[in-house]
Amino acid sequence: MGLPALEFSDCYLDSPQFRERLKSHEMELEKTNKFIKELIKDGKALIQALKNLSTAKRKFAESLNEFKFQCIGDAETDDEICIAKSLQEFAGVLQNLEDERTRMIENASDVLITPLERFRKEQIAAAKEAKKKYDKETEKYCTVLEKHLSLSAKKKEAHLHEADNQVDHVRQHFYEVSLEYVFKVQEVQERKMFEFVEPLLAFLQGLFTYYHHGYELAKDFNHFKTDLTISIQNTRNRFESTRSEVECLMKKMKENPHEHKSISPHTMEGYLFVQEKRSFVSTWVKYYCSYHREPKRMTLMLFDQKSGGKVGDEDSFTLKSCTRRKTDSIEKRFCFDIEAVDRPGVITMQALSEEDRRLWMEAMDGREPVYTLNRDSQNEGMAQLDVIGFNVVKKFIYAVETRGIDEQGLYRIVGVNSRVQKLLSLAMDPKTCADVELDSTEWEIKTITSAIKHYLRMLPAPLMTYQYQRSFIKAAKLDNPEARVAEIHSIVHRLPEKNRQMLELLMKHLAKVASHHQQNLMTVANLGVVFGPTLLRPQEETVAAIMDIKFQNIVVEILIENHERIFKDMPVSGGGQGNSQLNLPRRRSADSKAPSCSERPLTLFHTPTFSEKDKVEKRNSVVVNSSADSVNCNSTHNWTRLNNLPTGDGDHDGLQPAKQSQPNSLQNPKVRSSMSTSTPLRKARALYACKAEHDSELSFIAGTIFDNVHPSREPGWLEGTLDGKTGLIPENYVEFL
Repeated sequence: MGLPALEFSDCYLDSPQFRERLKSHEMELEKTNKFIKELIKDGKALIQALKNLSTAKRKFAESLNEFKFQCIGDAETDDEICIAKSLQEFAGVLQNLEDERTRMIENASDVLITPLERFRKEQIAAAKEAKKKYDKETEKYCTVLEKHLSLSAKKKEAHLHEADNQVDHVRQHFYEVSLEYVFKVQEVQERKMFEFVEPLLAFLQGLFTYYHHGYELAKDFNHFKTDLTISIQNTRNRFESTRSEVECLMKKMKENPHEHKSISPHTMEGYLFVQEKRSFVSTWVKYYCSYHREPKRMTLMLFDQKSGGKVGDEDSFTLKSCTRRKTDSIEKRFCFDIEAVDRPGVITMQALSEEDRRLWMEAMDGREPVYTLNRDSQNEGMAQLDVIGFNVVKKFIYAVETRGIDEQGLYRIVGVNSRVQKLLSLAMDPKTCADVELDSTEWEIKTITSAIKHYLRMLPAPLMTYQYQRSFIKAAKLDNPEARVAEIHSIVHRLPEKNRQMLELLMKHLAKVASHHQQNLMTVANLGVVFGPTLLRPQEETVAAIMDIKFQNIVVEILIENHERIFKDMPVSGGGQGNSQLNLPRRRSADSKAPSCSERPLTLFHTPTFSEKDKVEKRNSVVVNSSADSVNCNSTHNWTRLNNLPTGDGDHDGLQPAKQSQPNSLQNPKVRSSMSTSTPLRKARALYACKAEHDSELSFIAGTIFDNVHPSREPGWLEGTLDGKTGLIPENYVEFL
């Protein structure tokens, strides 16, 4: 299983389990660092030693084959599976190339060695520096804390107050350093998934270009190369979204740490100093303690934070009573006494602060006034799934589809916050709703799309509900693509009626948006990045939840692609995860269904010629970075019932989408054989990459040249020949030469 997620809230507890998880990440980084060094060494040997070329290449291939990626989380996406096995694929290619005994490639240093060295020096080295700082602050904090807790309570109040402030300052600095180190470690772990593999992929592309004898092998490799390129880009896009969310959470933790402490299965846990009396002298020993309220069970573990390792075995007992220790009865501060059912005598413990002692005593029902932690309840929002909400969303969708469905960056580009608030306030107010003219240039398309997203975020619960949030995520993690669709289909029909109706309305609209992706540059994958965190936001904001954003995006992609089947047809009785997993074969990344031709990424793996570069750069100018375009605001207006608004059920529902449906000839291959041959045959060049979804189609990358290209009987499709194979090609993916 992959590496465990490091929660920021655990930085405050600094538990042994947290240290163990952190150590596993550190070991993985060290292993990666060593592997990169070896890889760079092997690459240089390959470039410099023509006589030892065969030996160097085989060693390089062996190194690739031995390394295994470790992903954060309990499951991997198809893209991550594809990337994870890419090193083994590269190794096989290099071993085949060795048989050709060809000469060394040119310019390999720029495309392979330099990026890896830059990644190791800029990323891994930065993580090591952060570790040194973290270890130094840990030792400093523990030393200051122990010295502080040794102060006598008989000292002057001013002196004690000054000492408390000093400890608080050191503690706060330690927490900040800890948060920054955890953030950096996880950032490097995520970055290596694409910054590590891309140089290798570029190196292999160079081999195919400069080795004449590798031409046949390059053709065989094209299929996997296309999948890997799409997987890398999807992973990069998801990383940008995830990183911004994690960074935002870290900043929240810094600003107000007490409101973001993790909910522990233990009633209370943390470090305590326990008084141990031995032959006329007493010592204070530091333990990590956990208390369970229900069985009243206290567990003590001797643990040294400085060395990060256990010192002794766990000890536990059943609590009988807890009493605050009076200040004048002991020299130490923050003390309390506990009695155990299964052992004699009184155990005196010292908390880390007055607040810490209060929390321990409250958890153990001590003889102190019981305090409750008041946490400001946040007003989730005032939007509701009522007639008002449906009418407003339909009106907004109608405006988008009739005015700006071809606008680039639709839903990705954010409107001005004040304008979005004003539009929602006017549209939801029955006194002013009639005056809102969305056809007017007063309201920009980006303002309307931001208003739709803001309305969905202002619902008391996400549209796909907290109840089924984890179920959707689990469905997206299934190995078999058909099982994913079937399980999501089943869960959708368990949603409340209004939620399902609103979701159907939204998915139908987003499918239309995606069908215009060549104009608006918003593919199904890009829309998933924008709407995944909004429709499936978790109830608790944690690093683990943020790492699941990529699966939230996949859920939305599936809903958009299969909206007609999911919302119009009832799920098959007994369907869902159980039956799907039994009846459908397990398919790994190489066999899994790729995105359809209407949702290809904007950039693909090919190096454009100078005559093509301007076109390619324009196509790549809009890239979905993250879902961080959200409008974070709270409306203060009273949203009341809105009447007599257009429902959007009229003409715009009949807008013809640009997306071509699957050819009928895929169901009946004989149709292709009867195509007319009287049409003149021409050559064409691919503008984008495409993965075949049927044996009748051709798979290709951008820049591929087709022979004998002519119209097919299927609307929107051409027929052409590639490497001796004749098949179907999407018409809007090529240009004639």
